[in-house]
Amino acid sequence: MNNKENHPSTYVYPAIFTPEPEGGYYIHFPDIENCFTCGDTVEEGMIMAKDALALMVYTNYEETGEPAPLSTPIKSLKLAKNEFASYVICNTAECRRKFGTKAVKKTLTIPEWLNYEAEKAHINFSKVLQEALKEKLNVN
Repeated sequence: MNNKENHPSTYVYPAIFTPEPEGGYYIHFPDIENCFTCGDTVEEGMIMAKDALALMVYTNYEETGEPAPLSTPIKSLKLAKNEFASYVICNTAECRRKFGTKAVKKTLTIPEWLNYEAEKAHINFSKVLQEALKEKLNVN
């Protein structure tokens, strides 16, 4: 159920919600190693699960170049009597913006007169390009 081909930053995996004796839920993803979280309510758990899933997929697969595992069909999960499963969808684009600090060198061409004026004004070309791209793409 991984839609990586259609939406490169979007992933869908089942999460198992286990009620805690003191209240709240422990949540884990059987397909993503070491991906777990918790929440006081189902609603809070879903939010926390989405964030945990996005961070783990981003760091363990997108950053390493490893393929993300296929999503297990929810009906094939073995659940304890008190557990339930739900699909969680996440988008790793926010994680990439927040944690992706690797710089990529780009070559560009501008008119000579514009280069002269920009250098004379001590313009930081990289900063201006980043700001312009963020504005054009409407991202932070």
